Amino acid sequence: MLKKILIEISGRHIHLSQKDKNMLFGANYELTKLKDLSQPGLFACKETVDIQIDEKKLKNLRIIAPFRPQTQIEISQTDAYFLKIKAPLRLSGDIINSAGCTVIGPKGKINLEKGIIIAKRHLHLNRGEARKLNLKNNQEISIKIKGGRELTFHKVIARVDSDYKAAVHLDTDEGNAAGIVNQTYGEIILSHTN
Repeated sequence: MLKKILIEISGRHIHLSQKDKNMLFGANYELTKLKDLSQPGLFACKETVDIQIDEKKLKNLRIIAPFRPQTQIEISQTDAYFLKIKAPLRLSGDIINSAGCTVIGPKGKINLEKGIIIAKRHLHLNRGEARKLNLKNNQEISIKIKGGRELTFHKVIARVDSDYKAAVHLDTDEGNAAGIVNQTYGEIILSHTN
């Protein structure tokens, strides 16, 4: 199997619940769209928040909307080292037994008991794209990225949903390791069932 797929680098960010947005920005405040993201319906907001654990603080985490049932923060391993925490490697939405922090907004702060993860590298596909590639939801694949720091990422999880659009999401550590600077495409070189 050989297929070119768009590679996107996902910087640290936060998904807020409506309740937590109200605590951080005020009940009547409406988040401002900065730009649409590649996945349909998702957009980056103009607003940012800070997170703090003990004396360590990460500033200006971009808010990604729309709201989620639970607030979730996605960081890199480098961020976790800086914060001196063990952030679990998880698929988005799986925040059980994850680290917590204080989230600081312009109108208030919240103390999260959990919510910080390092997102597993993953491939978004809609159902038609998954059928064409003969891939199933949660199937592991490998992605080869060519260039001066050519690298193959294994254990990329296929995430299939009718609303998705084909793109691989890596975090900033992974993007830097592969020397990704501009728009890049990778090749699916291996597919196997779990």
